[in-house]
Amino acid sequence: MRKVLIVDDHTVVCEGIKRVIEDINGVHVWETVHSGEEALQVLRRERVDVVLMDVHMPGIGGLGATREINRLYPDTKVIALSAIDDAPYPAKMMEAGASGYVAKGSDMSELIEALETVLKGQQYLSRVVAQKVALAKTTKNGGDSPFGELSDRELQVAQMIVDCVKTKEIASRLNVSDKTVSTFRKRIFTKLGIESDVELARLAMRYNVLGLV
Repeated sequence: MRKVLIVDDHTVVCEGIKRVIEDINGVHVWETVHSGEEALQVLRRERVDVVLMDVHMPGIGGLGATREINRLYPDTKVIALSAIDDAPYPAKMMEAGASGYVAKGSDMSELIEALETVLKGQQYLSRVVAQKVALAKTTKNGGDSPFGELSDRELQVAQMIVDCVKTKEIASRLNVSDKTVSTFRKRIFTKLGIESDVELARLAMRYNVLGLV
């Protein structure tokens, strides 16, 4: 039996995915957890074949967790799950070591196809994601989102700013000081060429890359 770990900070999402996965012959959902940190704890005591990883979660998030899994447990495959199918997240997750990327709005049959493909040692991109990646490559300016200039942690902070999370709460979630969060904010604004949270929110809406997911 192939072991699958589901990681998503929404319990309902975890249970929905679990019901779908359990119908696949030869696949067993070993556990469901709600953060990247918990996923790493599970992997320290039990090896699994595939991790279905939500991209946007508090703490180290899906990006950070995927990098750590790829570094510490290279035989464990990661399939990213996200409601956001535009750049820069698909590219960043694949660069972090994910073997697949599935948009949460996709039909569940795509999730099954992604799992079966990755278990064969191949990579999988959700059809809607693949189409957007291809379109971005053929546009005149490359179609690159300015958010692609941000680091993993800067993307995480930017998302929380857009979600109206206060500086102290961001610092608490990331286990850093208020001053460090302010430094991240300045870097984000400089890289994106903006001067306020409002401008950040507008830019995020324009490129459809951030939000509550």
